[in-house]
Amino acid sequence: MPRVKRAPAKHKHKKKLLKQAKGNFLLRKNVYRRAKETVQRALAFAFKARRLKKRQFRRLWTVRLNAAVRGYEMSYSQFIGALKKANIALDRKILADMAVNDAAAFAAVIAQIKQADSAQ
Repeated sequence: MPRVKRAPAKHKHKKKLLKQAKGNFLLRKNVYRRAKETVQRALAFAFKARRLKKRQFRRLWTVRLNAAVRGYEMSYSQFIGALKKANIALDRKILADMAVNDAAAFAAVIAQIKQADSAQ
């Protein structure tokens, strides 16, 4: 069986990992073992943060909607309940954007909700 020499692949792997560790402090940027630990930890945090970001944005939209509907003498939960009763299929992201950037359109949605609520 022929002998396998892995030096070029190993050097490429180490070089790639040290490039990922660039910008870290002291030995974390240029000692392979420390850099490997740092990069693994950073990748774990990045994975976790991609999931947390979705939660944080939903919380932001909820806060924005709550602040917007308080001006119409309504709470957030009443607003979401009325949306479902009125069969308006706009998600929180779109509604929060409307509340911030297009107050007239948001007022129209509120009017439509109140009209549907008074009809029932």
